Amino acid sequence: MDISADQPIFVISVAAELADMHPQTLRQYDRMGIVSPSRAPGKSRRYSQRDINMLREVQRLSQEGVSLEGIKRILELENQVAALQHRVTELAGELARRPQSFDSRIFAAGAAGDVVSLARGQRPRPRTQAMVLWRPRAIGQ
Repeated sequence: MDISADQPIFVISVAAELADMHPQTLRQYDRMGIVSPSRAPGKSRRYSQRDINMLREVQRLSQEGVSLEGIKRILELENQVAALQHRVTELAGELARRPQSFDSRIFAAGAAGDVVSLARGQRPRPRTQAMVLWRPRAIGQ
């Protein structure tokens, strides 16, 4: 039986022992939103292996002198980077599935992450803070 890293299976006392922390520290981190475990019926906390790994990372950063607010911000940014990397992978897959033609080689990526094909010389409308990607034609085409 395989257990997912996101499966909430550890009660707070076990999670604290696995992370080498006091249970009260885990409660504080939950209140601060640094590591927020799942809740079982009756509101008891349930930690996953991913939560334990995050607690260990929090402990490492704390030992290096990073404040709890700094740690919270680092974790938020790491989550944001992971989400953006996932989105880039999705967009790359979408582009790979599109038919290759010279007219569809130019597209705009808007602020919301949408992808729009453009004709050569066309600009995205309305003008926003869009990023336009261009790939030049090979010589002789």
